[in-house]
Amino acid sequence: MRHLILTSLLSVFIMNGCTDKKVSETKNDTFNYNVEKFADLKIMRYKVTGFENLSLKQKELVYYLSQAAIEGRDILFDQNYKYNLPIRQTLEAIYENYTGDKESDDYKNFVVYLKRVWFSNGIHHHYSMDKFKPGFSQNFFVTQVNELPSDKLPMVKEELLKTLVPVIFDPNIAKKRVSLAEGQDLIKASANNYYEGDLSQDNVEEFYAQMKDPNDKEPVSYGLNSTLVKENGKIKEDVWKIDGKYGPAIKHIVMWLEKAATVAENDDQKNVINLLIEFYKTGDLRTFDKYNVAWLKDQQSRVDFVNGFIETYGDPLGLKASWESVVNFKDLEATHRTEIISSNAQWFEDHSPVDDQFKKKKVKGVSAKVITAAMLGGDCYPATPIGINLPNADWIRKEYGSKSVTLENITYAYDQSAKGDGFLQEFAYDQAEIDRVEKYGFLTGNLHTDLHECLGHGSGQLLPGVAGDELKAYGATIEEARADLFGLYYMADPKLVELGLLPNKEAFEAEYDSYIRNGLMTQLTRLQLGDNIEESHMRNRQLIASWVYKHGKDNNVVEKVERDGKTYFKINDYEQMHKLLGDLLALIQKIKSTGNYAGAKDLVETYGVKVDQHLLKEVKERYAKLNLAPYGGFINPAYKLIEKDGKITDVEVRYTDGYAQQMLDYSKHHGWLTK
Repeated sequence: MRHLILTSLLSVFIMNGCTDKKVSETKNDTFNYNVEKFADLKIMRYKVTGFENLSLKQKELVYYLSQAAIEGRDILFDQNYKYNLPIRQTLEAIYENYTGDKESDDYKNFVVYLKRVWFSNGIHHHYSMDKFKPGFSQNFFVTQVNELPSDKLPMVKEELLKTLVPVIFDPNIAKKRVSLAEGQDLIKASANNYYEGDLSQDNVEEFYAQMKDPNDKEPVSYGLNSTLVKENGKIKEDVWKIDGKYGPAIKHIVMWLEKAATVAENDDQKNVINLLIEFYKTGDLRTFDKYNVAWLKDQQSRVDFVNGFIETYGDPLGLKASWESVVNFKDLEATHRTEIISSNAQWFEDHSPVDDQFKKKKVKGVSAKVITAAMLGGDCYPATPIGINLPNADWIRKEYGSKSVTLENITYAYDQSAKGDGFLQEFAYDQAEIDRVEKYGFLTGNLHTDLHECLGHGSGQLLPGVAGDELKAYGATIEEARADLFGLYYMADPKLVELGLLPNKEAFEAEYDSYIRNGLMTQLTRLQLGDNIEESHMRNRQLIASWVYKHGKDNNVVEKVERDGKTYFKINDYEQMHKLLGDLLALIQKIKSTGNYAGAKDLVETYGVKVDQHLLKEVKERYAKLNLAPYGGFINPAYKLIEKDGKITDVEVRYTDGYAQQMLDYSKHHGWLTK
């Protein structure tokens, strides 16, 4: 599970509340974090702090794993929509060969469109899932295609234009990559490329229901690594493996993983890498489970990675996983914080406000660390999570635990990039709220991520007979809400002060301020007028904030204030809000533990979906005056092997790539599904 960040809220991460190490870095930080801004997007760099202190062997390991992280980019493009790759190839060919007027509106809008396609790994918005509306004319596109030499295009011109023109310009074709709207066939309404042929939602659910064994104590995540195909009336899986679908890309991922295995830090890590290679070669999901268990057991390695078909947010049924990768190494100093949390995991579980039958009697294998991200790939690039908790299989979590990470060099980059943007001053209720966030916001934001990933996702248990996928399209929202609530509830517990994780009992108020402001108001900057919320993380945040607002209304726990024509939300009773968060956590854990689909649907649809359109209009107008981008992402550093006399003597990291330069380079040198 991934914990995402709202880049429109980055001004809450002010450094006054962070560690001495980070304060020192801030005072002397001349690194250029900002790259460029276009449409609703901001492109940044992140710094791989501490890379120079790794051993040569560790640096070499990071290099090989980083190469593997780049090689699967085409997989994600194709997973997101079946025409994404030929569209990207065509757009890039026009961009690189254009000789016309680069000051024309058509060309400028074309460039923005291409940059958005790069960012979202396809023609649908990475967050809203809506198809982009091109700002350039159809005539401009057709003219540019016709002027290109045939060998620059992915298919014959006539066929290309016949296929791609309606896909790009007709708003009714493939209008949404993932649709979660109630009352429709979610498979037919979604444009993702996980299902081929005339498949319905009922077809898919029946196919996988027949594969499950209710008595299997180690249930396989059926469908995770395959395209479901209906051909001549028969339904079958096209498995993603080295000699199957996506084979050319997987072959190169495996090549770099094999090199990584030769410089593994220890035998446990080498076994992890080899099991992943075996999974890529066989496509066997039981091997994938073995890999996950081995990955959990490797607690000694400083360098770590995620690589594979992991998260299921891109499938409305939560079955198919997108390809992603993150390469990282442990921040030894900052990890002390998460070690305190994980070592007290049983205490947190025992004192949770949920019913005893839904608690783990013995918490196993909970580990957490703060990491420095060294490379982002696939569904973690350019937009990236700030926290990750894996593996996702409930039975593995129950039997072996989970591993959580907080990407602190990413949150730090967000903070540095957002300094002085005016966002907090516009939307915070008063100066006292601003002061709290400026003093404690970075600390409490990272701590909430730690609690969300380390304990939230790993907490609780399913009742016997509950498989974990009963909540269907509402499962992701409920799971993210459960983890968020666990973190929010314990933010206000005196135990955090006792453990030295917070400086005083008032510090948590900064996180409550930010969460309510975000959930009820500022995340709306990401929507268009008339929209309701479909993205799971946004639904989760509004669900929590709206539920607390409604259920605390009689006691005025959270107050809606209108002042000078502007709306604000003010928390009047932090302790009562803490109690309400506990009540909601108990309710959501019960829904999860019992597999209560009706309860999940009612909660999400009532509190997490519908949007106050008047407030949305106001928020967007206020936000527009700040000239900010509500979404952000990163370009990667580049690594180079330094050799002397045929031997590797060092690995150099550089930060010189521009956005377009990196995207074109990745397409040219790592576009294995387009060759």
